[in-house]
Amino acid sequence: MTRDVYEYAAIRVMPRVERGELINAGVLLYCQPRGYLCARVELDPVRLRALDPGADVDAVRRALGAYELACGDEAGPLAGEPLGGRFRWLTAPRSTIVQAGPVHAGLTADPGTELARLFDKLVRL
Repeated sequence: MTRDVYEYAAIRVMPRVERGELINAGVLLYCQPRGYLCARVELDPVRLRALDPGADVDAVRRALGAYELACGDEAGPLAGEPLGGRFRWLTAPRSTIVQAGPVHAGLTADPGTELARLFDKLVRL
């Protein structure tokens, strides 16, 4: 079984940046040897509103959806970028409500299965 290096980052929602409180709402995974880039997101509105009762849930969902869009075949403004360039752009530090956490690495034989495992571990309660 061949295992390849992959990189991933949690996609976080920090509704009140000045407070620094956040929830994980997705995972972004990139595996260069396999030509794989995918984001999986799921927003828990109850958890979001626990941090900020006035949070705009629909706007946060749209911002999270942009991560999935950027990874797909119809990547919008990032369509011309190689997968590695998209991953770097998506994980660049930002001071916004939706942002990627630090990048971590691992080894996997199946990036899709690894994404599902990380999603269950980092996003779901």
